[in-house]
Amino acid sequence: MTNQIRRKILLIDDDASLLITLGDFLSFEGYEVTTADCAENGLEVMDSVVPDLVILDMSMPGIGGMGFLREVTDANGKPKYPVLVLTARANMAEFFAGMEVDGFIAKPCDPADLLMEVGRIVFLRSGEESDEGAEVVVGGKVLIAEDDGARNQVLAGAFEKAGFDVCTVSKGPDVLEKAIVEKPDVIVLKLVMSSMNGDAIAGVLKDMPNTKSIPIVLFDDSDVPVPETKYTDSGLGIKKFVRTNEVDSIIDAVKTVLS
Repeated sequence: MTNQIRRKILLIDDDASLLITLGDFLSFEGYEVTTADCAENGLEVMDSVVPDLVILDMSMPGIGGMGFLREVTDANGKPKYPVLVLTARANMAEFFAGMEVDGFIAKPCDPADLLMEVGRIVFLRSGEESDEGAEVVVGGKVLIAEDDGARNQVLAGAFEKAGFDVCTVSKGPDVLEKAIVEKPDVIVLKLVMSSMNGDAIAGVLKDMPNTKSIPIVLFDDSDVPVPETKYTDSGLGIKKFVRTNEVDSIIDAVKTVLS
């Protein structure tokens, strides 16, 4: 991170050895690190430090991580600062589904994994700061998941021509990472893909705090007579089911969802 702005991290955890090891590790990687051994002290530090990221342990004495989050959450239910949660909970996605945090990582964590997640969040948030004055795309941003390479390109070209900002993936699992990074206005999913089917992907997206509100258009190019309501009434965020891979029909469905 030489010659770059030293991003500020507030690390809050009641484990003294973790504060030292992670604090030193992140400092070595070029971050400016402030530590606090409880949520209450973390709130006091906030008066003098405006962090680019808060790394927050959830299980602490006193008000704990949940109490800290309540104190720094605005009227819209969103924390005023980016927050990466450290937790020993096994089922993190389910527990944090209703919380507007930027990420979570299990304890004990691999330092390399933590560094990658810290870098991702800081990069995304710094991108948000520079969005002001950016070119506005008429149709919005669409993420397309289609495992047929040729069809993927056809769909991408058609959406771009229709005025959309387009990003694509060819493997189902890649949708999850791309959705977090790109923050699309809508996701277009093929129902049957070789690696992971579209309805399964929709279920995972619905469980993730940063993707649960993204509408999904699901399309199917097979001849299986499945009613549209099987998917649109599933509670998985699937707003439209298109029984064709015909480009104009998919674009029309996306426009309907975004209108």
